[in-house]
Amino acid sequence: MPAGGRGGPAGREAVRAGGRGHYAGRVTQDVPRESQSARLERAVRAAEQALIEFEIALETFRIEVENFSRLHHQKLGPMYTRLDELDALIAEARARSSGDPEDLRKAQEARGMVQPMPGVDELFHDWLDGDGLSPEAAAMLTEQPVRPPRRVRPSDEARKLYRELARKAHPDLAQEDGERARREEFIARVNGAYGRGDEALLRELAAEWEAGPRPEPAPLTESEELYARLEWLSQRKELLTLLAKDLEESAIGAMLRMAPDDPDRLLDEIAEQLLAQVSEREAELARLVQ
Repeated sequence: MPAGGRGGPAGREAVRAGGRGHYAGRVTQDVPRESQSARLERAVRAAEQALIEFEIALETFRIEVENFSRLHHQKLGPMYTRLDELDALIAEARARSSGDPEDLRKAQEARGMVQPMPGVDELFHDWLDGDGLSPEAAAMLTEQPVRPPRRVRPSDEARKLYRELARKAHPDLAQEDGERARREEFIARVNGAYGRGDEALLRELAAEWEAGPRPEPAPLTESEELYARLEWLSQRKELLTLLAKDLEESAIGAMLRMAPDDPDRLLDEIAEQLLAQVSEREAELARLVQ
């Protein structure tokens, strides 16, 4: 069952908020408990099946869009490339004929559309890293001296807090695997705060440790679990609806919806239009170079 589903946090909060969720607070008090549970169970099962069908339809359409995009590129890509090349040749011919600076600018712009871009690595070598410009490159571009990273020297109070937390929360003091995992996660945060010299965060972590682990929430009743499951299913459907809308409104999705039963015919029609445009451009180029 997906995370956040039956009895998940979102549904749990909606159920216990006294009606803030989509489904909370809809059951009247005069309905017998057995009937109420049965109705909730049927609603959950119906919603689950509806969501499954929706996901199947969405995934099917996504695959169709992906396949159509691939075919579109394979079949029409060369024609688009040829059109771009002809546009560049036509612009260059006009620039040679007129000598106008504006025509020359347009010719250079058109040629730039068809020239392959060299790889970023080839252009920038060591100037780029995962965050964009490397510190060395940024320093050189701004005429600033390249400086090593600032060394952090934790304060005496930070050292004291760190040592105390490390002694109290050390994972080796755990008796059970769950407690060890909790301590390891906590100590990782302590080490990060100490490494940055963040005394304020170390104080917060000390207070958090003194407060102890958060108590486990009380188990949900069967009805609360069903309400939570319905809430999660509703949220999941809203998310999938947004994904479906994005697919349908994409350029390829819109084209595919124009001819869902025969997408090949649509590609053939577009190819004919592109071939006609290629012929027109070639004729125009021939007139210019005569």
